Amino acid sequence: MTSQKKKQPLPAKHIPQRTCIGCRQVRPKRELIRIVRTAEGAVEVDPTGKRSGRGTYLCKAKACWEAGLKRERMDHTLRVKIDPEDRSRLAHYGETLP
Repeated sequence: MTSQKKKQPLPAKHIPQRTCIGCRQVRPKRELIRIVRTAEGAVEVDPTGKRSGRGTYLCKAKACWEAGLKRERMDHTLRVKIDPEDRSRLAHYGETLP
């Protein structure tokens, strides 16, 4: 008599969740765009999501970018006063989104 071992199903893989500061929806990290404050104090888009520094997340939608940039939400989450040059660069990037 041989014993057959039943294969255990693999556990579900953990998917990191983040909150968009524009619409306040929780989504998988891969669906959002990360904005990072670098060690030098500059604020930049982080397409890889792996740069070091304090980060915040926005959806890939114009409405979320507009909401995130106005009322200084991004300033608050990044804990820095974003200078006008960085803010205009981020706004320009947001305009290219659908």
